[in-house]
Amino acid sequence: MTDYKYCKVEDEGRIRIVTINRPEVMNALHNEAHCEFDTVWNEFAARDDLWIGIITGAGTRAFCAGNDLKVQATGKRGPRPSTGFAGITHRFDLAKPLIAAVNGIAMGGGFEAALACDIIVAAQNALFALPEVRVGLVAGSGGVHRLSRMIPQKQALGMILTGRRVPAAEGKELGFVNEVVPEGEALAAASAGRH
Repeated sequence: MTDYKYCKVEDEGRIRIVTINRPEVMNALHNEAHCEFDTVWNEFAARDDLWIGIITGAGTRAFCAGNDLKVQATGKRGPRPSTGFAGITHRFDLAKPLIAAVNGIAMGGGFEAALACDIIVAAQNALFALPEVRVGLVAGSGGVHRLSRMIPQKQALGMILTGRRVPAAEGKELGFVNEVVPEGEALAAASAGRH
């Protein structure tokens, strides 16, 4: 197994578990990290012995807080892979299911990465938002398109145009979360495959 700088990769039987491993910045990602995730998911796609992928975040506070704005502010903006945020938001040819085990905050690109997955299992403490509008930006990694196709249009527009935070239970009511589990159990529930 390759050692990665920004994520941990564990293959358990036919399941690949990818953990965003930047808890010190609430698992925020930058272009160098996106390239690493692209490599991880390319390998996953190519291996016949792996059937299901799970993505989660390290620590207890965040799944992924979105773009690492501090790195972006320094001007270190290398190329982003064509597969998008976390190597999955623009990956449209993956024939294997992906599960997001959302263990905390999923904001901006983090929420978009979760939306790019086939199933979202969220801990009770999970919060979802597309806050880009609050700084004059748009959720350009698929969030505006995916969310408006998953939930009723008015509710999607409410989230997209205000950037409001939606807790896990409301996400389930709206329809973008499949299952809500107790805090700390998102990964175990995703791995159990009972949804």
